[in-house]
Amino acid sequence: MTDAIGTEIHLDSSFQEAVDKVRSALKDQGFGVLTSIDVKEAFKEKIGKDFRPYVILGACNPHLAYTALSEVPEVGLMLPCNVTVEAGSGGATVRIIDPQVMLRSAGIDDNEVMASMAAEAGERLGRVADALR
Repeated sequence: MTDAIGTEIHLDSSFQEAVDKVRSALKDQGFGVLTSIDVKEAFKEKIGKDFRPYVILGACNPHLAYTALSEVPEVGLMLPCNVTVEAGSGGATVRIIDPQVMLRSAGIDDNEVMASMAAEAGERLGRVADALR
């Protein structure tokens, strides 16, 4: 399934298995995970609320990030590319941001270098999604 800001994939696996699969698929496409936010833990610690297992992974391809930041430094406000994994009934749901939507929302999709970089990032993230299906 694709929605307005990214791609959604349902996995018939446990939450932790899904996180591991996503990390592996990202690595295979040249992305490292720079940040990992355990939302469930953060909500429990910060506001005393229970929440389903949910993690936000900040994925970065160093070559693409270098190109983007060299061309438009303020694009760093939109990096890294977020991928979420959340537990659900009967499996886990993965959502992957669409870099081209990010550029359009920032109004910089008319920059040829940025458009090319976003297209490549989108293709790589598309292959991540395909590997998870």
